[in-house]
Parts: sequence; structure tokens; C-alpha cells
Amino acid sequence: MRANVWVKPTKVEVQEVPDPKILNDRDAIVRVTSTAICGSDLHLYDGYIPAMRKGDVLGHEFMGEVVEVGPRAAEKLRIGDRVVVPFPIACGACWACRQEEYSLCENGNPNAPVAEKLHGHSPTGLFGYSHLLGGYAGGQAEYVRVPFADVGPLRIDDADLRDDQVLFLTDVLPTGFMGAEMCDIRPGDVVAVWGGGAVGQFAALSARLLGAERVIVIDRFPERLAMAREHAGAETLDYSAVNVPTALKELTAGRGPDACIDAVGMEAHHASAMIHTYDKAKQWARLQTERGHALREAVLSCRNGGTVSIVGVYGGFLDKFPIGSVMNRSLTIRTGQCHVHRYLRPLLERIQAGDIDPSFVVTHRLPLDEAPTGYRLMKKKDEGCVKVVLTP
Repeated sequence: MRANVWVKPTKVEVQEVPDPKILNDRDAIVRVTSTAICGSDLHLYDGYIPAMRKGDVLGHEFMGEVVEVGPRAAEKLRIGDRVVVPFPIACGACWACRQEEYSLCENGNPNAPVAEKLHGHSPTGLFGYSHLLGGYAGGQAEYVRVPFADVGPLRIDDADLRDDQVLFLTDVLPTGFMGAEMCDIRPGDVVAVWGGGAVGQFAALSARLLGAERVIVIDRFPERLAMAREHAGAETLDYSAVNVPTALKELTAGRGPDACIDAVGMEAHHASAMIHTYDKAKQWARLQTERGHALREAVLSCRNGGTVSIVGVYGGFLDKFPIGSVMNRSLTIRTGQCHVHRYLRPLLERIQAGDIDPSFVVTHRLPLDEAPTGYRLMKKKDEGCVKVVLTP
């Protein structure tokens, strides 16, 4: 089959690879009908996530048709079912899964000892996201093996829903929603969101749905800011044109936003070329693994006693984190890879009810064979690129 594979930093290729096979009674094989490039795929593309190997199949946002099922997976799925697949791989039976903390599943990462060396304890495995997180083949391919298929995939029975209306249930929609939910939004709250990519757009929209009175989105690309204004009713700040903490104080009578969501992660940019170069040089030299401009700003901008919600992806260690601000101002930090399974059905119901049409983030549609072009567009933000959907 054809699949998009990692070759080396900043190089991916669509190659012929072996077809996936059923390896466990709980497996299913899915023929991929739509798959997307995530902003966090760029961390792999750029070489910032360790334990990638040449030939690894990328992609953790995908949906498709079930074409083969193991005996236990057949208790939930049938051949021909149309499914969306959450990006964390979860067994559904361990302690973490019973708490609905599916991205912390205790049985989903066969390479847990590797992750424990970096993180202390291991999170679960993810599709197409390095051997640190399981070494599972991803969904930017014609077919993919889905472990624990009796737990993860959600069947889409509504034929009127297009792929691009439900595809983002796999990751970016529930990730953005969880980012807003972790803010414990109350009526009258002001929520600021760093990052106008797909997760940031959905975090802003979700904050609105959860009752925020005002939402402020921070980015530097005009088309992303315009998208946030149009679809989330957000106010916007161009961080290349204003001092963000100062501007947020002015917009909130000096108090600061009640909650701040970091939807950027480890490859943030700073408006100051000198500061950006300084942090990037340390990242290149492996003196730190993150460029934390957005997170630092979120912490320093949040009102006293407020909440900082982190859904942007970080991999390891961050220099100059303002822990003194966190402690002395009683900030609460909440974070985590999204527990996608818990949000699948409630968000599908919101899509069916017309509360959300996630397809507005799609800016580019390409055949799978043009995946390298899609990665370049996402990386450079060329042609107003926010989200690329690939069709195998």
C-alpha cells in the first residue's frame, strides 16, 4: 500500500510499505478515506520528537471504513462500518481508562520503559507518533491497523455527514474542547487563546460554547485571526504588532484574562527576532527541547488566581519557565494529551445538532501522494494554510 513515511528531519515521502495485518483479537484494519496533517505532526517533521525511525508511517488524524476485524473487535465493529479513530490508543480496562483518562492508558504503549526515561511515567501510545509513544504506524496511508478497536473507534451512521465534518473528532476538535473545558469557564469570563491553528480555533469556539463572555485569539497570520473572528466571534491580537501582555491588560481593565489557553506548543515564535533566535539556538543545541514563548506569555498574562490550560504539545524540558509567577499569583495549570474517547459522542451530537461544523478549518485538500507538499504548506503557512486534508 501507499503511505506517507518519515525519512529524516524536514523530509517525508509517500512510499510503498507492507499492508497492515491483524495481530491481536482486538485489532481492526481500516481503509482510510480521509486523513489530516496536524500541527503536532510538524514537531516530528522538524525532528523535535525523539525516537523517530526512517520509514515510520505518520498520521494520527484519520477515518475510514472497517475492512477486517479480529474476533473481539467484531463484538463492536462490522466490516463496512464507517468510523473515526481517536489518536490515543487505549485499552478501556486499566485504572486510567476507568477514570476516562484515555491518553494515560497503562496498556497502550508497548515502549513504556523508553518513555519513562524521559517523562518519569509513560503516557499511552499514539498513532504515528514515534517509538517513544508506541511505534504504531499512522493513518496517512491507504490502510491502518487499529489496536483495541473494540474501545476506540466511533461508528458514524449518519450518511449525511461528510468526512470533513467528523474527521476532526479524531484529535483537534476534542483537543480544543478539552483545552477550554479545563478552564472551568464561568459566565462573564474572558479567555485568551494563543495560536490560531486548528486547535486554537476549536479552543476559541469551545470557550464560546462553554459560556465565555469574551474570547481573544493571539496569532500573527491575518487569515487565522480573521477565521477566529468569523467562526468564534473572537477579538484578536497580532503578536507581531503589539505587546501581548500589555494589550491583554488594556482589554481587561488591567486584571488579565480569567483563563489562558496555550494552543501553540514547542515551536512558538516570538515577535522579537533576538529573543526568538536565542530560544531557537538553545533548541538546536539541545539545551532545551521547547521554545516556550507562548506559554511564558500565557502565564504572565493570566489574572491572579486564573487558569493556564496547555494543549499545545511539549516534548521535554523548557528553560526560563516563570514558576515564580505561577506560585506567587496562585495560578492553576491544567494540561494533558486529549482524552479523546470521552468527547467523541458528545461532540458528534453537537455536530449533528449544528452547534459546530469543524470543516471551516480546512484550507487545503490534496491526494495522499502530495503529502510532502502538504507538510511544506503547513510548515511555512503558505497560501493561508491552516489545515490540510489528504485523500488516499
